Amino acid sequence: MPHSDDFGVWEGEVTIDLPAQTDAGIYFIGHIRTPWKTRKECPKNARESDALCTLEVDSRWVQALKDVETCSHLAVLYWMDRAPRNIVLQVPSHYGVQRGTFALRSPARPNPIAMSVVKLLRVDGRKLAVIGLDCLDGTPLLDIKPYFASTDSVPEAEVGWHKRRTQAAPTQ
Repeated sequence: MPHSDDFGVWEGEVTIDLPAQTDAGIYFIGHIRTPWKTRKECPKNARESDALCTLEVDSRWVQALKDVETCSHLAVLYWMDRAPRNIVLQVPSHYGVQRGTFALRSPARPNPIAMSVVKLLRVDGRKLAVIGLDCLDGTPLLDIKPYFASTDSVPEAEVGWHKRRTQAAPTQ
């Protein structure tokens, strides 16, 4: 897989052989324009960035944008096309501890689907100006959905290993 070389496998990461063929097909509905060209430039999560990004929806899907301008926030799903798909154990540099891929939000995963909740600033035809993404310029866009705080937010949700880490960190 050519994209894996660009992403790189770090020390402590474990890879597997991928199946010979995929199970399903998808349609990219457009592409995302961001200021980031390399993995190192990209924020490690979408909440860290206030950069203006653009969702460019392909013209065939423009009618699907009807009423999207009424949403303050959107859930955006995208395909991290330059991430490797064969890493099962990873060592995120900001944590330094090996964890399973399914316990992380890393783009390196069997199906590199990413999701961010973005703030919608404006809609101009087939282009949506948003804040709150963490992907490389040109990333394929999978879907756009309205974000409903009443049903999409789960304030009591926990990630045990992250909670233990933040509780153990000294306060300043």
